[in-house]
Amino acid sequence: MAPVTQVLLIANVAVFLLQSYAEGVLIGSFALWPLHASGGAPGFAPWQLVTYSFLHGSGMHLLFNMLALYMFGSDIERVFGSRRFAAYYAVCVITAALAQLLVATLTMGPPHPTVGASGGVFGLLLAFGLYFPRRTVILIFPPIPMPAWLFVSLYGALELFLGVTGTQEGVAHFAHLGGMLGGYLMIRYWRTRSRFR
Repeated sequence: MAPVTQVLLIANVAVFLLQSYAEGVLIGSFALWPLHASGGAPGFAPWQLVTYSFLHGSGMHLLFNMLALYMFGSDIERVFGSRRFAAYYAVCVITAALAQLLVATLTMGPPHPTVGASGGVFGLLLAFGLYFPRRTVILIFPPIPMPAWLFVSLYGALELFLGVTGTQEGVAHFAHLGGMLGGYLMIRYWRTRSRFR
């Protein structure tokens, strides 16, 4: 396993284990809280743009995110190199957080914390679809094989549909899309810079 991918996996699992002892403190201080949080809810702090991605709502939430990180992370890290991979993942996590904050501000619903590595994972998913478009990906349910580019396109479209319709309440669909957007912009920036060199 590539080194940064391995560190991210270990860090996420370690923080989840720590949550079982101090979940209230960790969620209150390090989950991503909306800018308008009030009524006794913890408020937003700048470090939450990153720290929320190491917290998870359940063991299943952690399992699916870490499975995706394991499946796609090492291949992308080998393409980018470890330093660029770490920067790419961080950008995806932050743009996912910004997208979530924007949606929470526009909807002004009750303040709920956002947790999970999904923003970074969706950025990796986008990169995998761009760099390995013909690699076969098999869904868990239903087990249908398809090329990576199609899998990523369908998954992105599904997230947009679920976000717009408000389906699956409690899932940060726009954060997922924000992670994909951040990843796309980062890759475009790197490609443009290389072209002008």
